[in-house]
Amino acid sequence: MKYYKIEFTETNFESVELPEGPYLSDYLTAVNSPVLFGCRSGICGTCLIEVTPLQGDLDLPDELEAETLALFAPNNPNARLACQLNLTTCISLKKIKSL
Repeated sequence: MKYYKIEFTETNFESVELPEGPYLSDYLTAVNSPVLFGCRSGICGTCLIEVTPLQGDLDLPDELEAETLALFAPNNPNARLACQLNLTTCISLKKIKSL
């Protein structure tokens, strides 16, 4: 199993290493992180984050996530929903507020 480093920018939260896999939310609720979760289905925007890959690329958002991102972060190409993001590379993230 591969593990990836998650850095939490602009916070005092320490970096964590998490296993590759579906939905970052499955792991961030088990570790101390600045990301909060609401519906976990990709529609509420509670877990809106700005993601910067530290190596490699991220999977593109699916149609539902893209629609939610267009609503909550229309001008931010690095915005993602933590509940929908599959961890496939090391990332830096920060919580962002929706409009």
